[in-house]
Amino acid sequence: MSRPMPSESTALSLAADPSPAVEPARVPRHVAIIMDGNGRWAARRGLPRLEGHRRGIEAVRSAVRTAGEMGVGYLTIYGFSIENWRRPADEVSGLFGLMKRFVRVDLAQLHDANVRLRVIGGRTGLDDDILALLDEAQDLTRRNTGLTLVVAFNYGGRQEIVEAAREIARQVRDGRLDPDEIDACTIESVLATRGIPDPDLVIRTSGELRLSNFLPWQTTYSEFVVLPDLWPDFDAGSFHKAVAAFGQRDRRFGGLTAERA
Repeated sequence: MSRPMPSESTALSLAADPSPAVEPARVPRHVAIIMDGNGRWAARRGLPRLEGHRRGIEAVRSAVRTAGEMGVGYLTIYGFSIENWRRPADEVSGLFGLMKRFVRVDLAQLHDANVRLRVIGGRTGLDDDILALLDEAQDLTRRNTGLTLVVAFNYGGRQEIVEAAREIARQVRDGRLDPDEIDACTIESVLATRGIPDPDLVIRTSGELRLSNFLPWQTTYSEFVVLPDLWPDFDAGSFHKAVAAFGQRDRRFGGLTAERA
C-alpha cells in the first residue's frame, strides 16, 4: 500500500477523547473493520484464546447494531483470513464453530432487522455444512434493503486479485474481452466485492498498523482509523469515535480540495 497508515500516537489520542456526536452527513457509506486482539484479550485475563473469540462475537453484534443506528450502508468485517489456517487446528475448529453458531443464532434477527448478509472469500477447505449455512443466510436476506453486512470469511486480498486475473484471462482467451479494453472497471467487475462500494473508512483494533491482506484493491482511497481497543472491548463508543475521526478528514482522492486548489 502506498498511502501511510495513521500513527500509533494518533490512535491513542483518539481513544482518549470523549465520544462526540456524529453528523448524519459525515457518516461513511461503507465501514470495514479488521477485528484484531481476541487472543490478547483472553491472554490478559488468563482465559483460553477461544474465549476471546467468543467475546469478539458480542462485539460483532454491537458493531452491526451501531452501524445500522448510524445509517451506515455497508459494514464489512474480517471474519477469517486464509492465513488463519496456520493457527492450531483446535482454534480453527473453534472459530468455525463460532461462525456457524453466529449465523444460526443471529440470522433471524438480522433478517427481521432488514440486514442483508453477503459472504466473500474462497470456498476451498470449508466443510459442506458451513457452506450450506452461509448460502442459506445469503439467500434468505438477499432482498433486504437495510444495512449490508459483508463477512470476509476464508478471504485473502491477494488471492481475490489472482482469481480476478484468472477470470479476465479466461474472457480474453474465449474472445469475450479485448485486452486493450481492460481497465479498473473491468477488474472491479470480477472481484468478490463487485456491486459493493469501496470502503470509506477502515477501522483496525488493537493498535496494529497493517492491512493484513484485507481488501488491498478496494481500500486504495479509504481513510484509516487505528484504535488501541482489543476487539472484544470494541463498543458503540469506539465506533462513534472512529466515525467522528473520519468526519474530520479532508478526503482528496489524490487531488486538492477547493480551499487548497
